[in-house]
Amino acid sequence: MTNNKKSASALKIIPLGGLHEIGKNTCILEINDEIILVDAGIAFPNDEMHGVNIVLPDMTYLRENRHKIKGMIVTHGHEDHIGGIPYHLKQFDIPVIHGPRLAMALLQGKLEEAGVANRTVLKTVSPRDMVRVGTSFVVEFIRNTHSMADSFTIAIHTPLGVVIHTGDFKIDHTPVDGEFFDFQRLAEHGEKGVLCLLSDSTNAEVPGHTPSESAVYPNLDRVFAQAPGRVLITTFASSVHRVNIILQLAQKHKRVVSVVGRSMLNVIAHARNLGYIKCPDNLFEPLHAVSNLPPEKVVILTTGSQGEPMAAMTRIANGEHRQIKIKQGDTVVFSANPIPGNTIAVVNTIDKLMIQGANVIYGRDKGIHVSGHGAQEDQKLMLSLTRPKFFVPVHGEHRMLVQHAKMAQAMGIPPENTVVIDNGDIVEVTENSIGVAGKVPSGIELVDRCGIVHDNVLKERQQLAEDGVVTVAAAVDWEGKLLAKPEIHLRGVVSLVEKSLLEQLVIKAIERTLTERWTDFAKSFEGSELEIDWAGLQVQIENDLRRLARRELQSHPLVVFLLQAPEEPPVKVTGRRRRSTARVAS
Repeated sequence: MTNNKKSASALKIIPLGGLHEIGKNTCILEINDEIILVDAGIAFPNDEMHGVNIVLPDMTYLRENRHKIKGMIVTHGHEDHIGGIPYHLKQFDIPVIHGPRLAMALLQGKLEEAGVANRTVLKTVSPRDMVRVGTSFVVEFIRNTHSMADSFTIAIHTPLGVVIHTGDFKIDHTPVDGEFFDFQRLAEHGEKGVLCLLSDSTNAEVPGHTPSESAVYPNLDRVFAQAPGRVLITTFASSVHRVNIILQLAQKHKRVVSVVGRSMLNVIAHARNLGYIKCPDNLFEPLHAVSNLPPEKVVILTTGSQGEPMAAMTRIANGEHRQIKIKQGDTVVFSANPIPGNTIAVVNTIDKLMIQGANVIYGRDKGIHVSGHGAQEDQKLMLSLTRPKFFVPVHGEHRMLVQHAKMAQAMGIPPENTVVIDNGDIVEVTENSIGVAGKVPSGIELVDRCGIVHDNVLKERQQLAEDGVVTVAAAVDWEGKLLAKPEIHLRGVVSLVEKSLLEQLVIKAIERTLTERWTDFAKSFEGSELEIDWAGLQVQIENDLRRLARRELQSHPLVVFLLQAPEEPPVKVTGRRRRSTARVAS
């Protein structure tokens, strides 16, 4: 049955990201004042997040409860599962992070680059390893199959029972690396009894099974065989299985490979070092070397499958890459489907490549990409193997979560034992109940090259992009009079008002404020001095000019008012010394 009452012995499951969205997967499990985290990923910004590089979940709850954190579990090395960890470690320590070898190798580099490697300890795990985190959790790592090598489902042993978190998964019976899904261990847990299942919902709307990663091999093989010149191919850098297939095909067709893009180089280096990619050193050549080879002997493997502005393939399409220019006879392959929200950027990139003469191969019908997430029949198999008492669909947009919940109910899990939740919801699980018992902060934190982008900064950027900016600079004397005509500059503003008329309106608005409000900001101080609040005056005039701009320009531009205040006079004037409380501009 469902019970919304709090219980001291209840297990709390609190997702901070990954629900009602794709990306930034982050989940908290808490019991007996101990917290473990499962993954901590990032998401990509939308078109309205100007200048933002990545999106993080709001970590307020963890900052406030940092003393409870006992460790973190990483299921695999995709950015939407580990990308946020370096940022979070700048705010609070995590005693230990357990995860797969490949994910830990990638994470180690991220932590060192961010200067936070000393804020945690990384420990690698192997299939069926069990690790204790705190006194309340024992975590077991169960091999699964996904689009990234070295991926795990986890079984979390708690005082109330076993909670299984699938991580990202699909059912691949012919995995590229020969690492098979450990169905036997899942079934053993199902036989003993699983308290709660948290399962990947990404493809809950897709009927059937997700094809094996190996299914793309013959289709990419055909592309390589038919390409008359260079093959430029882009995929997710972290899709190690796909990258491995591409390298195998390059060997088969006697082509050398030039790798472009920092993330692609990094993943390939770590995957080769750990044995997930096996190929000879002489398969690779730097860009400057392949330019002298016959085109039919060259493969260029790049980042940029999602149309990212700074990625290699996007810069090639824009004609901005210093070393790579599209030539007639080039074959460009997009071995990835656009993530929701990236479709326009990808389509624009494809168009630009085609205009320059490339033969671009893309789309679901070409069979050059398969998803890393299980479709409906795969999700049903997970439910059948684990046979959970309670079920929480995770990792997906709302409609996917709802569809997954319906699927579970059709397989015999009572509706009252299933909850569809949102980021920040506190799910409380006891031996006999599950329910939502409150909420924690669950917004987003935006990051650009300089750090956190606060809401007011983002609003200003949006305002600049939509309506432009009006800047007004004026000098005011000690009597509250304009010393000269204000300077007015419009950038990105469409104005039906003549500039001369606008200048007159601005002057009148400033003079009106100075006349009507001067005494609010210029006040007597100890009977002999005049204290002037220049900063307050600046804010007041800026607010008045903002209202003027909205009325006269019929838009909402960003208004910036620069006030030049005079220097402190050395002598008394009219029996009173003038005093400034703030220097605004000089």
